[in-house]
Parts: sequence; structure tokens; C-alpha cells
Amino acid sequence: MQPIPIRTTVVGSYPFPGWLEFSTQHLSAFGAADIEEMAEDAVVAAIHDQVNAGLDVITDGEQTRFDFNLSFYGFIKGIQPNHNETRKFGPPAHDQRGKHSIVDELVAPNGLGSVKEFLRLKKLAPAGPVLKCSLPGPYTLSGRLLPNKQYKDRWEITAALTPIIKKELEALIAAGCTEITLDEPSMSCYAYKEDTKKFVEIFNNTVSTIQGKCRLSTHLCFGNFKGRPVGYRSLKPMLPDFLDLNVDEIHIEMANREFAEIELLANFAEKMDVSVGIIDVKNYYVETVADVKERIKKCLQFVPAEKLSVAPDCGLSQTARWAAKQKLVNMVEGARQMR
Repeated sequence: MQPIPIRTTVVGSYPFPGWLEFSTQHLSAFGAADIEEMAEDAVVAAIHDQVNAGLDVITDGEQTRFDFNLSFYGFIKGIQPNHNETRKFGPPAHDQRGKHSIVDELVAPNGLGSVKEFLRLKKLAPAGPVLKCSLPGPYTLSGRLLPNKQYKDRWEITAALTPIIKKELEALIAAGCTEITLDEPSMSCYAYKEDTKKFVEIFNNTVSTIQGKCRLSTHLCFGNFKGRPVGYRSLKPMLPDFLDLNVDEIHIEMANREFAEIELLANFAEKMDVSVGIIDVKNYYVETVADVKERIKKCLQFVPAEKLSVAPDCGLSQTARWAAKQKLVNMVEGARQMR
């Protein structure tokens, strides 16, 4: 059980500072030392905003990842970008995200980079907040890789990625990370049409060697590319199978869905702690402290305070920084008053 009632946390990502957005478009103008300094400065900015808000749990804001999946593909051998498979024009949607063709065995001999991210966060963060690292699970990470003769479908690609993720999780534990979120939003997005028991089996296998060695959570949402969902937005298809996920905490988006199916949180609370998304990252209405308190009261009908965390619905990378900052400040203050 978590140490703080109504704990305040985040999923992982945070908006890039404007200068970082600009700089990443002109990386050829920078040397390696410049880029490392840039990365540290961006993480310092993300830490500042989170600490200023008063969060109990912070991350590095994923400031060195330009995309939740695609950044990790840079560490995986045996793939190459396939720009022919992506739609180039029209309204933003998930089919515009980069796809990759598999050209050889999938391996990541040097890991996926998360240990370096965590150690940077550990070096730069002040004492006090819990430091968390988030990683995509193998099913979600498989989403932009195209099957071939060697890996015939998404399940086979997932199976190939699982040992890579397991090794990365073990490396994070060895580096001293005490809180890890294994994000599997693709599982929640496709629970309505795929084998949910198989999802649980994949997830539990992935975390089997680190279970009990950290506070382990998973994040389930319905998509947030350019602020747009992609999945069938209902918790019902996830039940009862997702109750068997071997996690200490499950994070579920609620604010964007106007707290539909909130009563189903009680099912999860019987098995694990529940982090409820009470801040809408897809909306530029900035929730007031009063809004936050009202939403927490709703959650407390189904999740005991000692098992409840509150967070934004998803990562904040798709939300403008001015809004993200104030949303976090109000979320933390509302939680403090409710405690």
C-alpha cells in the first residue's frame, strides 16, 4: 500500500520547453557536449515545474525522448524507418506516426537508454520527491513495427521485444530506481477486440523478474497522439482479466471520459492501488482547485484514500507547458486540501 493517502503523481512525459523544440530541428548546429548540456537543461526545467507544483512523484519529463515509442526504436537493431507506410497529409491521427520495417533480428545490445535517463534525473533532482521512470511495455512498443517473414504478426514481434524490456527493467532496478511504470496503453486501447488473458500473460511475464523489487505500476489509456484518443474508450472489456496484472498500482484515465464507469475503479481497488487521471490533458480548460477536490471526492466513493493516487489522464507532452504547469499546481493543492 502506498505511503501517502491521495498521493500526487504523473504518468511520465512533460512538455518540451520552446527552445528545445527549436533546437531539435537544428541538431546539426550542435556538438555532442552541447546536446548533453541541452538535455540536462531540459530535465532541470521539467524537474523545476514538477517540484514547484509540489508533486510527491516526479519524472525527468521524458525530455530526451522525441516520441514515446519511436525514441526507443533508435536503440533497437534490425529495423529501419518506413516512410511509405505513413499518411502524410490531413488531420493528425495515429497513422501519421512513424512506422518501421524489420530487416533483421530484433536486439538492443546497449539497452534502451532509460538507465541513463534515470541517473540524470537522480543527479539533478532535489531530495524529497520519489523519482519514477516510465517505459513502454513490449506490446505497446511493437505497435509501429511492421511484421515480416521472421516475425509474422504483432504477437511475434511482442515476444521478441519482451526480453529486451525485461533486461531494461532489471537494469533500472540495479541503478537504484524504486518506482517504475510499465506503460501498456495499446492493451487498454485494444482490449475490446484482442485476447485480454494473453495481454495479462505478456505483461506478467515482462515484469516477473522485478516484481517486489520496486513500486511497479502500469498506465492504461485510450491514446493521446496530438491530443486524440485511438481506442474504444471503455473499461468493461478489460474486466475481469486486467485485475490479474501483477502491479502495485494501476493508472486509469478518467477526466477525459467525464468519469464514466468510475464505479469500476472499485474492482481494481480490491486488488491494487489506483492512480486516477483527474486532470484532462486533452483540454485547455485548467481545472480549478475546487474541481480537483470534487473529482477526488468522486474517486473516494470507490477507492480508499490510502490506496488512491491522483494524476493527469496521460503524459503531458501533448499539452502546452503553460497549461501543464497550472494544471499540476491546482491538482496538488486540491489533493493537499483533501488530505
